[in-house]
Amino acid sequence: METLRERKKRRTREALVRAALELFTTQGYERTTVDEIAEAVDVSQRTFFRYFAGKEDAAFAVQEMTEAHFVAAVRARPPHEPPMEALRQAMLEGWDDIRETVEAVVPVELYLRMYRMIESTPALLAAHLRRSAATEQTIAGLLAEREGVDVDADPRPRLAVAVFAGVIRVTERQWSTGDDFSLAAIRSLTAAYLDQVGPALTGNWRAA
Repeated sequence: METLRERKKRRTREALVRAALELFTTQGYERTTVDEIAEAVDVSQRTFFRYFAGKEDAAFAVQEMTEAHFVAAVRARPPHEPPMEALRQAMLEGWDDIRETVEAVVPVELYLRMYRMIESTPALLAAHLRRSAATEQTIAGLLAEREGVDVDADPRPRLAVAVFAGVIRVTERQWSTGDDFSLAAIRSLTAAYLDQVGPALTGNWRAA
């Protein structure tokens, strides 16, 4: 049961995230200061640093929450599922929770605006790639543990995660630049693009 103090801290953190993302996407990441974020929530700079090490942490706060949900979903998949199927089902069945996680903190529209800003801002894109690599390493370790293989000696866990992560990046990019931001749309795109992995890797693209 969340205490009153815990609830207040959570709400302050979420307010700082919303303010940060709104400022980043309207006036630019580099031009936004910690003082402006804190002022938007009517708290001190010191309070901001109680929750975040800096602007980068605030920029990726929602993304970190969604990634944590996905890692937990992979960990919870039945042990008999093949690795790629476990990743697929963790993502497809987890979109409801992921969207709820996002909407509990920021509107989906703001989340998508921030996603596009990350891709177009060199400093944020570099941080995104670094953070994504760390998450992919965690998931590769989970797959290796599930399958009883050594993640450092057997390349398959990292290969599977690299392929899967690439598909998800393409899916999210397509979804974020489209017209339908519904849960059904992202789930449909995810399933369709994952279904194309085999043919894309092994098929003849020039065949009729």
